[in-house]
Amino acid sequence: MRQEKQSLTKEYVARLNSAPFFIVVNYTGLKVGPLGELRKRLAKAGAELHVVKNSIFRIAAQETGVADLGGPLTGQLAVVTGQKDISVAAKAIKTFASEFDKPKLKFGFLNNVRLAEAQLLALADLPSLDVLRGKLLGVLNAPATQLVVLLNTPATQLVRVIRAKSEQAESEPAKPAEPAADLILSPPPVVAG
Repeated sequence: MRQEKQSLTKEYVARLNSAPFFIVVNYTGLKVGPLGELRKRLAKAGAELHVVKNSIFRIAAQETGVADLGGPLTGQLAVVTGQKDISVAAKAIKTFASEFDKPKLKFGFLNNVRLAEAQLLALADLPSLDVLRGKLLGVLNAPATQLVVLLNTPATQLVRVIRAKSEQAESEPAKPAEPAADLILSPPPVVAG
């Protein structure tokens, strides 16, 4: 293999080893302008797109331990790699493809597990990892929140009753005190003597 191909292969091996996922797309017919736009969108998603020769990519994949790419590599292929969330990158590709009819998803790998096109499209429909974490945290916090509300309810109700009695006492006008029956003084009895 020529020195140039060896250096390209080493570059792709390093890129594949450093990324937890990669997605292979066929970009046949995609012009330079839209390809640049796709790269910008993928950069926002924490991913990169690199055009690669099929033979060099096959060698690089074998060197990284991905033995079975699932068949021959044909067409003009580009590889999307990233450090973040595969679903965000897949969503960016799916959205772009819906606007431009290209690129076509071929397959992908996530932690050395092969993903077919249908699986990548399913990942694209998932919310981002941050959104999923937030939902999970909300589910986990709900029982704790309900427990705190339950424990505070009796004390809260007692405070409301005391406050209502206090407000009721303040709102009623003061009544003049009536003399008690046993406090009425009667004339002293006369003693004979």
